[in-house]
Amino acid sequence: MTASISPSESSKVTSHLANERTFLAWIRTSISIIVFGFVVAKFGITLREFLRVQGAAEHESGVSLIIGVGFIAMGIFMALAAWFRYQGTMRRIETGDFRPAGAIVTVLTVVAAVFGIILAVYLIYTARAL
Repeated sequence: MTASISPSESSKVTSHLANERTFLAWIRTSISIIVFGFVVAKFGITLREFLRVQGAAEHESGVSLIIGVGFIAMGIFMALAAWFRYQGTMRRIETGDFRPAGAIVTVLTVVAAVFGIILAVYLIYTARAL
């Protein structure tokens, strides 16, 4: 037995599926950023041990740990923002009052750009220190 779906219901289903795909893309991105933060933090630990073995431990200040934790925090923030956005979009689809993303896109873009700049500066600094 097949149930027929009205065109308006079909449109809602399509919108909900698109909302879920978007949510999953945000989650994949946030997981990638969390893992990247972990790698940056571990890089700092490895670099510190390498410099200690070389007898130049005073050059490494532990900044990579702070940057790595910052990336992890940003990934967690993105996952939470994705969840809130998903829930809000789901409610708006049901009520027919959809509005595109506003400030959250701008905030995440600025935060990602700032972290990218910090990481680039740190990499240039560590390249000169070695």
